[in-house]
Amino acid sequence: MPHGKDELRGVMGRFATGVTVVTSRLGGELHGMTANALTSVSLEPPLVLVCIARSADSHDIIDKSGVFALSILGWDQEALSVHFAVKDPAGAHRLDGVPYNTGATGAPIIDGSVAYVDCRVVERFPGGDHTIFVGEVVDCGRLNDREPLIFFQGAYARLAGPPLAEEDDRV
Repeated sequence: MPHGKDELRGVMGRFATGVTVVTSRLGGELHGMTANALTSVSLEPPLVLVCIARSADSHDIIDKSGVFALSILGWDQEALSVHFAVKDPAGAHRLDGVPYNTGATGAPIIDGSVAYVDCRVVERFPGGDHTIFVGEVVDCGRLNDREPLIFFQGAYARLAGPPLAEEDDRV
C-alpha cells in the first residue's frame, strides 16, 4: 500500500457515516458491536451488507447464526455506541442492562434507535481482515424522527441545520 493503514484510515475518516449497533443471537448468546461499514445493496430483493472484522467477538456469532440486526443510533445515543465499540472478552454480556426488543430473526433491536434493519445472511465474502456479510432484509422500520448519530474524522457529530433541499431548490 503506497501510504499505509494510517493514511487510508485518515482518508476514510473524511467520509461521514451513520453509526449502528450490529447485533446477533446464537441460542442464548447475544452479541453486539458498533459498526459503520455497511450499506444498502439492493431494493429488489432487499439486501444490505455489513463488514465485520474476523477478530471481532460478534463475527463467529453472525457467521454461525446466519442472522444480524442493524440498530441505527440517534444523535443522543453516543454512550451506547461507545459501550458497544469497546473490545470486551465478555462481549456476550454487552446487552445486559441495554433495553432491546427481539426482531423477527431473533436478533436484538436496541430500544430508542431511530430505525432498524433485521436480516438473514444470504452471502459471505472474504474482505481482507473482514468478512462481508450480505443480509436479506426480513424486517425493517423507522422508530422515531430523531436525527442520527454521525461519525466523522474519528469523532461523533450530529447534523447541523436543515436538509439542503429545504434551503435551496437545486434538489
